[in-house]
Amino acid sequence: MSLKDRLRKKLEREEKTYETEQLMKEKRSEEYEVLEEVFDRSTLMTIYEFMNNGIIREIYGVVNSGKESRIYWGLGPNGEEIAIKIFLTVSAEFRRGRLPYILGDPRFKNIKRDLRSLVFLWTQKEFKNLNLAYDAKVRVPRPIAVKNNVLIMEFIGRNGVSAPLLKEVNLKNPERFYQNVLLHVKRLYIGAKLVHGDLSEYNIMVWRGRPVLFDFSQAVPVEHPSSSQFLIRDLENINRYFLKLGVNVIDIEEIYKVITGDAIIR
Repeated sequence: MSLKDRLRKKLEREEKTYETEQLMKEKRSEEYEVLEEVFDRSTLMTIYEFMNNGIIREIYGVVNSGKESRIYWGLGPNGEEIAIKIFLTVSAEFRRGRLPYILGDPRFKNIKRDLRSLVFLWTQKEFKNLNLAYDAKVRVPRPIAVKNNVLIMEFIGRNGVSAPLLKEVNLKNPERFYQNVLLHVKRLYIGAKLVHGDLSEYNIMVWRGRPVLFDFSQAVPVEHPSSSQFLIRDLENINRYFLKLGVNVIDIEEIYKVITGDAIIR
């Protein structure tokens, strides 16, 4: 057998061994190659499955990056814009920063405490929270699909440019916007039975003149032992921001009672 034939045979064997990788390369967009430098094989296989099932048609660049996750802009099967949120499975910051939201949440009972298992459950938690909020008519990104550490949801923005954060916008009517935010906090509590837990001008987008709440991975059910504390903190953050804009904000005690029906117990 000639050298050329031996090389051809070797290449064929390698192609069979790495058949999955070859299929992934055929399916992905140009920007998908960037993912290989950042994410592990399990994450890549999850993304490939979404692409193979037609949930993701294209993946483009990163639109948001943090210590715990990265969000990619992409297209769905009908060309609709989607956000692909990928939680990092090697972030030590995750365990430290998210433990207060995990302890006391009944959905985290009897689970493995290794980092990967926690991240997978955390991703599922955000998907479920988004579904609950969306069904309660809270303005949030519409959840689409989830698996392992990858969450697919509606992209808020246009042509790969995310809607601006509240802190980045000069509101025409801050008083009205303030009332609208409080309305959605109440819908979240009454309709979805959830407290956001980390609400501020940094995780409220302004889209078509109205608020869109996002980042629901840390949201807790109202029966969580710290839910009242988290709700008060959310309301204080909202009041603090709008007070700087000159809005005549409502007293925390009064808002809390309107939302929950109970007086604050500190």
